[in-house]
Amino acid sequence: MNLSIFTNARIATLSPSIKTPYGMFDNGALVVENDRIVWLGPQDELPVTYQDKPHQNLEGRLITPAFIDCHTHLIFGGDRAEEFEMRLNGASYEDISLAGGGIISTVRNTRALSEDALVQNALPRLDSFLLEGAGTIEIKSGYGLTIEDELKMLRAARKLATLRDIRIITTFLGAHAIPIEYAGNADGYIDEVCIPALIQGAKDGLIDHVDAFCEGIGFTRDQVKRVFECAKSLNIPVKIHAEQLSNLQGAALAASFNALSADHLEFLDQDGIDALKKSNSVAVLLPGAFYTLRETKMPPIEGLRKAAIDMALATDCNPGSSPLTSLLLCMNMACTIFRFTPEEALIGITRNAAKALGLQDEIGTLEVGKRAEMSVWDVKHPAELSYRIGFNPLFKRVYGDPQ
Repeated sequence: MNLSIFTNARIATLSPSIKTPYGMFDNGALVVENDRIVWLGPQDELPVTYQDKPHQNLEGRLITPAFIDCHTHLIFGGDRAEEFEMRLNGASYEDISLAGGGIISTVRNTRALSEDALVQNALPRLDSFLLEGAGTIEIKSGYGLTIEDELKMLRAARKLATLRDIRIITTFLGAHAIPIEYAGNADGYIDEVCIPALIQGAKDGLIDHVDAFCEGIGFTRDQVKRVFECAKSLNIPVKIHAEQLSNLQGAALAASFNALSADHLEFLDQDGIDALKKSNSVAVLLPGAFYTLRETKMPPIEGLRKAAIDMALATDCNPGSSPLTSLLLCMNMACTIFRFTPEEALIGITRNAAKALGLQDEIGTLEVGKRAEMSVWDVKHPAELSYRIGFNPLFKRVYGDPQ
């Protein structure tokens, strides 16, 4: 039996059942046995069974659930620093995409790399998340856009989980962009590449979720619907990139499939909000993309709050619109740009991010029975995690067995 007892800690459980800010205990204790939390609460209530066992005195440090990034494009080839410069000189995201840049330029670089090269290229980015206390990362395909290259990306994502102590969730994003060889024939691409790749990836056990980019420079509602119908037939949950640059009512479409989440949402309207509320889908907001693209149309934060829709945060880590690998900075951006509260930001990368991945029964809060995935911070109050810029106060990361 592996037993670890943490004492003299502030514990931000983020459990909605604990009616204090952050669900927090001061001077708390937490007991882990065989990867599971078996007890937590005020230290003076620690059961006698554990009182004579060795303790790890955290000297007043803060424990939170491990961070979760529920939306990344972590695996890719090359970079798009030149496009960053182009945008600063006046080119729009759409201009760059229509000129053969954007996602398509990353597709060229990704296709050129082997599976092992993609893994090695991604490891430094993954390590930066680990250094900030992440326990789970979602990784999308979508830069291959051939059957084999999409599967190559998914295999690379799976391999990362064998090289680091972290949970990797794979999302098939074959409907990300229309490759050059299918220019003007998006329907042909969906039928001949995207859906066959989805079926093969599911058969190979490579796909946890299915995503699509429903946008004027991406795919129409009808095309996305065909992909989602295939996912439904394979019993794979869906999510969507929607309402980032315009309102095609993609979020409502995803909600009709009981999507785990709808992501971006700058142009989400009230009908979309109502659809997400009905389906209990999570709204995933991506301040890194908003910042990098210098967008001005804010997501309807207050409307989402009013509808009591769970809001998650994610980095959207990708080479073009959000080259961000810091969830701490993501939290600060959400507070500063989107006017999240620090508590909303922390819930957004823990409890609500877990729900956006369908993992809310396993991780995302510190509760008895859940897996012990947590971070110990050299801070006194959770608001410090959103407050600081460019500073990492992680003391210790726990992923399962603390031993």
